Amino acid sequence: MKVMEYHNPVLLKETVDGLQIKPEGIYVDVTFGGGGHSKEILSRLGSNGKLIAFDQDSDATQNALDDPRFLLIPENFRHLKRFLRFYGHKQVDGILADFGVSSHQFDVAERGFSTRFNAQLDMRMNQQDELSAYRVINEYTEEDLRQVLKEFGELRAASGMARQIVAKRDEGPIKDSKTLKRILSRFIPRAIENKILAQIFQALRIEVNDELEALKEFLIQSEQMLAIDGRLSVISYHSLEDRLVKRYMRSGLFEGEPEKDVFGRVEVPLKPVGKFIIPSAEEIKKNNRARSAKLRIATKL
Repeated sequence: MKVMEYHNPVLLKETVDGLQIKPEGIYVDVTFGGGGHSKEILSRLGSNGKLIAFDQDSDATQNALDDPRFLLIPENFRHLKRFLRFYGHKQVDGILADFGVSSHQFDVAERGFSTRFNAQLDMRMNQQDELSAYRVINEYTEEDLRQVLKEFGELRAASGMARQIVAKRDEGPIKDSKTLKRILSRFIPRAIENKILAQIFQALRIEVNDELEALKEFLIQSEQMLAIDGRLSVISYHSLEDRLVKRYMRSGLFEGEPEKDVFGRVEVPLKPVGKFIIPSAEEIKKNNRARSAKLRIATKL
C-alpha cells in the first residue's frame, strides 16, 4: 500500500507533550492525516496503551499504522463520542486535534484546496460528501453567498463578490478556480492578492465541510469523553477556529459568560494549561504551513 506524502506535523513535540502521556493510557488523534502526531504518541505508549485515530479523508487511510495498539476510524471527528463508545471506550486520557487543511490536501491540485493551482471547485475533505465548492458557487442564493464570504472569509467586499458571482454564472456554470479568480479579479488588489484569495478559499472550504459546527461538536464531546485530569491539545490556524477553542476551554461556552452560583463561583469543565503556544521561527522556516498555527492545551476538571 502506497503511503501518501505529508509534510512534517506542526508543533509535534509541544502538542504531544501537552497530553502528558501515560504509558498505559488511551489517547485519540482526531486529525490523523499523515500520522505524524500519532506516531509520536505511539512512541510514548507502553504495550497496553491504546491510540484511536479519526480522519474523514479517504486518502489518509493509506497511512494507517501497522501497530496492534492503533485503530483508525474513517469518520469526521464530530462523531467522536459515538465511535469511541462503539469501540468500548467510555473515557480517554487525552485527545489531540490539528485542524485546518493538511499539506497533502493542499498539494494535490485536483482537490481544489490551494490557490496555487487551477482546479475544479471541490474542497471536500470527505470526498463522499455531496456539497462541494462548485455547488456553493453555482447554486447558493446571492444572500447565502454573501453570508458565507462575510462570516467565514471576513471579506469586506462580500456583498459585491456575491453579486458578481450570481451575475456571471447566468452566462454558464463557474467550474474551476481560475474562472472564479477572473470573475472576482476587480475585488482582489494585486498588492494583497494572496491574502484575499486565501480568505475566499477559506470561506468556501469552511462552508463545504461545515467546519465550525463540527469543531463545536468536537469540543463538547471531547470534554464529555475525557477522564478527570485528561488533556486536550488543539492546534488552530485561523481566528474563527481559535476563538471557539479559547472560549470553550475557558468557560465551556462558545459565546456569553458562564453563570455563577450563589457564592459567585463559576463551574467550568476544562482549565487552560498555560498560555497558547506558537511555532518557533526555525519551525516556520522549515514548514511554512506552521506560520499561523496556535496551540492551546486544557485539562479536564
